[in-house]
Amino acid sequence: MKKNKLVSPIFKWVGGKRQLLPEIIKHLPKMSGYTYYEPFVGGGAVLFELQPNKVVINDSNVELMNAYAVVKDYVEELIEDLKKHKNDADYYYNLRLLDRAPLFYHQLTNIEKASRMLYLNKTCFNGLFRVNSSGEFNSPFGNYKNPNIVNEVTLRAVSNYLSAVNIEFRVGDFEAALDGIRRNSFVYFDPPYDPISTSSNFTGYTSSGFGKNEQIRLKLLCDRLTLQGIKFILSNSATEFIKDLYKSYTIEIVHARRSINSNASLRGEIDEVLIKNYE
Repeated sequence: MKKNKLVSPIFKWVGGKRQLLPEIIKHLPKMSGYTYYEPFVGGGAVLFELQPNKVVINDSNVELMNAYAVVKDYVEELIEDLKKHKNDADYYYNLRLLDRAPLFYHQLTNIEKASRMLYLNKTCFNGLFRVNSSGEFNSPFGNYKNPNIVNEVTLRAVSNYLSAVNIEFRVGDFEAALDGIRRNSFVYFDPPYDPISTSSNFTGYTSSGFGKNEQIRLKLLCDRLTLQGIKFILSNSATEFIKDLYKSYTIEIVHARRSINSNASLRGEIDEVLIKNYE
């Protein structure tokens, strides 16, 4: 299938990979007819750049995966629902409150849930998708003059892509996302990063967080893939912990600009790693 340049991320996502795409693409293996797996899909920048024909994507964020399913199957209804939203602080906080009132939240249709998430993502401060320990969205209002709440062109392009390929949506743990994986598959891992400082420890995509034990569990999963002859590439921060953890693999240092950090000295260009089990 010919790639469509209009296919691009519909969510602004912390740690999104748009700026690193040239480096990631440069290090991809030469493969054809493979099944693409992405266990931490997030904003999907790599997925939408590659546009593979056979895809399994996963995220532990239930709302995010619901939104992708809605974009695939009900994009016109979603676009119409997005048009009702207002770029207003009171409206924003009232809509944000819905996940604190389960009785009302569960009355929303999947289309309304996807519409709410897209609206909050486009209008919250810095596009910072963050939930508290109770799983409640808690980013403040962004107060932007003209946020692009209804990006019809991109939504339709993404919907057309998702509808045209063989794709499976999974919701849950990253290990379960690879259940049934076989040879001639390729995996791109983009987990929550190992923090370079205590102030940069952002794991608020879900209420469970992602600590050292999860990083080690992910590395052990990479070991199992390697034994199966399945190729992977993994992004992470260039901490000593990560470099030591993956010292038996090929590690490439890349540079990225990060603008979200409570410590101003840690904003700007930082080292990240691309780790792969092939040359």
